Amino acid sequence: MDRSRIRERCIRTTKQRIRESVKDDNLVIQAVSSIEEVTKAANILIRRLREWYELYLPEFSRKVKDNQRFSQLILEKDKKALMKEHKFRDTMGADLPKQDVDAMLALAAGAQRLYELKKSQEDYLEKLMKRTAPNVHAITGTLIGAKLIAIAGSLKELSLFPASTVQLLGAEKALFRHMRTGAKSPKYGILHEHPLVSQSRDKGKVARMLADKISIASKVDYFKGDYVGDKLRKELVQRFGEW
Repeated sequence: MDRSRIRERCIRTTKQRIRESVKDDNLVIQAVSSIEEVTKAANILIRRLREWYELYLPEFSRKVKDNQRFSQLILEKDKKALMKEHKFRDTMGADLPKQDVDAMLALAAGAQRLYELKKSQEDYLEKLMKRTAPNVHAITGTLIGAKLIAIAGSLKELSLFPASTVQLLGAEKALFRHMRTGAKSPKYGILHEHPLVSQSRDKGKVARMLADKISIASKVDYFKGDYVGDKLRKELVQRFGEW
């Protein structure tokens, strides 16, 4: 067999292996990363929009704290209607020509499209997590579970980690700072976003228990075992209450 045929066969084999290496957890990582980036982009646009709109109707921008609602309302109602609805007798804002207002509203429309994109990506990720890691999803929910897989690098890697490592995923910078400078050791990483941890007084204790259940769930998911998510969740509920 000549060299060119050997080369072609090697290339063909390599392409096939690459195709077969794409798993659902690769899709999870891409989806959750896209949501984080869309969220950052929306926040940047909204900061600019609020700063811009405060030249026009600052009282309204300061009253409505929710960013998505703010951009939606200024698209739906003009300045006069907003002032009447919120009982603003007057405003410090300037009277801007229509073309200037339209430019602001175009930015608001862009922010709304990003919020819609984020929602569609979250819906997709939820379905993907239920298919890929149903047991992890039952305990963590969509975003936290997906972030854990992304930080670990794959569902396989997550399943290999002991509970103590799962507990600290997302706290790598704080952990390295602790090791380098002797600063306070972190007790949890991304798990601080979980309602059980965020609402608890003893966050470290809850994070340990939660990480233990996630460690079990990820192993069951990776090795395609039976669904035990409800059982694991029930054990947490009995210990710490519903979330």
